[in-house]
Amino acid sequence: MHFKSRLLEARLIRRYKRFLADVEMPDGSLVTVHCANPGSMIGLQEAGSKVWLAKATNLKAKLPYSLELIEADLPGGRQLVGVNTSNPNRLTQEALDQKLIPELQGYATIKPEVVYGTRSRVDFLLTADSRSDCYLEVKNCHLMRRQGIAEFPDCVTARGAKHLADLTNEVAKGHRAVLLFIVQMRAEVFCISGDLDPNYAKAFSKARSSGVEAYAYICNISNERILVEKRIPIIEGA
Repeated sequence: MHFKSRLLEARLIRRYKRFLADVEMPDGSLVTVHCANPGSMIGLQEAGSKVWLAKATNLKAKLPYSLELIEADLPGGRQLVGVNTSNPNRLTQEALDQKLIPELQGYATIKPEVVYGTRSRVDFLLTADSRSDCYLEVKNCHLMRRQGIAEFPDCVTARGAKHLADLTNEVAKGHRAVLLFIVQMRAEVFCISGDLDPNYAKAFSKARSSGVEAYAYICNISNERILVEKRIPIIEGA
């Protein structure tokens, strides 16, 4: 996924009210930008951090820029982290089209945002005449508290637990259900952060034991593009 236009470098002042951030532009001006991330963003809010902004393309947008990348001081060193949680679906669509995820190949059609379950929408429904339907839920990951270990979630997510229950129900109906974690940073392994959301950890364990598949893929990130790169192992949380 290449960014539609060149990203602008700035400095983070603060992130607040979940979807807002104040930044300092290169000319010293202060600007409020959109932060498309409902999570806590643990470890990604240090004042003075370099950030990269995308210019709003929607003429009706209330804010001129959106926050895309943060250069964060994570365990193991500084690295670029993607914080826009709307990007993983775009990254997944691109990866599916380019057959970069072997576990999800062999489907004739890919439909986004399909209604299913208990008033939910699955991110993608993959279908083929000779195979069971595959319900694919995508989650963004940008939490790292220990070197090389990516974690999800970074805060309590009742919505995420509900999605797990819906996926489990699809497996019971004879369908295939997959949870795909798009890790927008460099990491060696992935785990569920049960200390931050014990209920989600329990729901994840139950879903996997019931037949829901889970995969984690890291991304290669620059201020020009984000690419789904390779699968990393999922391990038990601490």
